Amino acid sequence: MAQGSGLFMLHFFPCALRLAPNTFYLFIPMGDLYLGTSGFSYDDWKGNFYPSKMASKDYLAFYARHFNSLELNFSYYRMPTADQSRQMLSKSGERLEFVVKAHREMTHEISERSLLEATPSFLEGISPFVSADRLGGILLQFPQSFHYDTEQRVYLKSLIESLIPNPLFVEFRQKSWLKESVYKTLREMGVGLVCVDEPALPALIPPMAIHTADAAYIRFHGRNSKNWYGTDATARYDYIYTEEELRTWVPKIKTLSEQTKKLFIFFNNHAKAQAVTNTKMLINLLNL
Repeated sequence: MAQGSGLFMLHFFPCALRLAPNTFYLFIPMGDLYLGTSGFSYDDWKGNFYPSKMASKDYLAFYARHFNSLELNFSYYRMPTADQSRQMLSKSGERLEFVVKAHREMTHEISERSLLEATPSFLEGISPFVSADRLGGILLQFPQSFHYDTEQRVYLKSLIESLIPNPLFVEFRQKSWLKESVYKTLREMGVGLVCVDEPALPALIPPMAIHTADAAYIRFHGRNSKNWYGTDATARYDYIYTEEELRTWVPKIKTLSEQTKKLFIFFNNHAKAQAVTNTKMLINLLNL
């Protein structure tokens, strides 16, 4: 490992992990790896990741010096606008690959508006990422109440068709979707299944290494079983992984990377910048 002036290099030849300039570079004999966090603008990251006196307007530029990808989650709560997307591209120096989480009207608050109004507005809002070739994908994260039944399957297929040809990833939080027929359909439509690490609770998804498209996707939510239900997002994702917990994912990551052209890995345990800590920890663990 080479170090110097904020730069450390992990040598895995021959393919490179595409990271921002003046930070760390990982070379691996697999597909391209994109690592980062779920969201970046958190007040409790100041002093834990961002310098204590840094203004929030400078967060994204700082983040882009440390990671090569970012999962945007604000878009679930507020419909993104094209102007916001252009500003993010500018602040990041167009160095980041962005994955944008679908607005809640598309996944959680499904109505007649979902396909007719919300989806077109969402696509217009993220269009600058597409134009700049910086859109890594659209994340469709469905709630636990989204069950495998005819109505939901029809809606999901219609939503996917309305978003193609953009790269798409689907995250289920209901075990009823774990079927070979679902995997087959996703493969036929070129949509990636999101693999997750989350609490071992009865209805949730177990840790798997499955890919259904040319790109694979892993989200680390933490294993805070106690706070998973009946709390807010900060409490639910308040968890720090140990090295041993992350080490169990290394073989799965290698397998997914070898079988796909691109692999996204995001940490969603954002409380107290734990996502940053664990992203860097995983990068070190990949230096086999």
